[in-house]
Amino acid sequence: MPFAAEPPVINEAATAFMLIASSMVLLMTPGLALFYGGMTRSKSVLNMMMMSFGAMAVVGIVYVLWGYSMSFGNLQDGGSDIAGIFANPFHLFGLSQLAGEDGARLIDPFGVGVFIPEYIYAGFQLTFAVITVALISGAIADRVKFGTWITFAVIWVTVVYFPIAHMVWGGGLLSGAEGGLSAKLFGVTDGLASVLPIDFAGGTVVHINAGAAGLALALVVGKRLGFGKVAMRPHNLPLVMIGAGLLWFGWFGFNAGSELAADGVASSVWLNTTVATCAAAIGWLVVEKIRDGHATSLGAASGVVAGLVAITPACGALSPVGSIILGVVAGGLSALAVGLKYKFGYDDSLDVVGVHLVAGLWGTVGAGLLATKTGLFYGGGWQQTVLQVLIAVISLVLSFVLTYVIAVALKATLGWRISDDAESEGIDQAVHAESGYEIGGFPASGGRTTRPAISTASQVEGANA
Repeated sequence: MPFAAEPPVINEAATAFMLIASSMVLLMTPGLALFYGGMTRSKSVLNMMMMSFGAMAVVGIVYVLWGYSMSFGNLQDGGSDIAGIFANPFHLFGLSQLAGEDGARLIDPFGVGVFIPEYIYAGFQLTFAVITVALISGAIADRVKFGTWITFAVIWVTVVYFPIAHMVWGGGLLSGAEGGLSAKLFGVTDGLASVLPIDFAGGTVVHINAGAAGLALALVVGKRLGFGKVAMRPHNLPLVMIGAGLLWFGWFGFNAGSELAADGVASSVWLNTTVATCAAAIGWLVVEKIRDGHATSLGAASGVVAGLVAITPACGALSPVGSIILGVVAGGLSALAVGLKYKFGYDDSLDVVGVHLVAGLWGTVGAGLLATKTGLFYGGGWQQTVLQVLIAVISLVLSFVLTYVIAVALKATLGWRISDDAESEGIDQAVHAESGYEIGGFPASGGRTTRPAISTASQVEGANA
């Protein structure tokens, strides 16, 4: 993040754009709470939503204290980088160093003469850390101690998220920096890797990371009572649809905002995000219709999320037609992948693995195939695709292994599971002493609803996310 020799002048348009984009991304976490909450049983809805709000609360504080410094603290003021893995946590601890005469010092993140306050850049990145942790919670719905989850959130974001964010976006090992993996494999041109990794808005940092972590947690925590034997239907599909809509809206801040300016690239990113998401919804619904005989509202909402996930890393590199191709494949793949938990016997409650890991992997690798300038299908050669596969696999392995270790350590100390009685009666009452719904003055019992049974296999067997 270079500083100008002359006093920089704030770009008010870019600053306003980033204020709006950051607010939109922050809205995604409450949107996710609605999306996940609707997909759980009624006796678990509040706990599911609290896991998202709890992640927002603790990660927001941690990011200001040491998260931004670990992720981006080496890019200015002589901050140090530890082996390309993370930056010095104490260099910008508390962010008081970001203050300036007019409230905040200015930075030019891409070195193109567009200056914005560093506070809003840090705030934008904070919202990414929050939503990534919240995404993981869907893998362990209905059954874990809230205190253990909050402790996990603080440890995981520090040990896993901040280093991966630094490695990909902060000039570390998985970036296009001169000392990164790509530079070592394919050489350097003008101080940057000759082949630049593509992760415009978080395919590796957010979605592969969260998906791999969700798989590790699901394996360590274990299955819900009755998993595979008792139907665990989403209790409120309108809530799921509202949540999906809020996620879609906020995702424009997520993707277009990652350009950090209201320009032509941001415009193309907006369009690519839209059409990829539309195509993914169609892809999911087609698979459902062929497989189950019904195209469902849950499938439409899940397809929307799958498309958003897949286009996230690739949105700045594809054409609209390429985005449609990427999206329709993502929707179909994820619709098929959500059934893997029954085949392999792991209880990923809301399909964090089936959607975020699978669509995140496809979006990251698909960028290497469909990027208009360097993609294999556009005559760009094999290097970009190979690099995309490498950074996807490295991110997956790092996240899975580190998360597994953290989860095992917490299992041995704090413990993950609530009691069987509490899980049967409902985690909302047992953990929070509240109920999401009351009938005649009494809490709704057992999470069962009076609505007609849902006939499609995907909804009877479990909720998709």
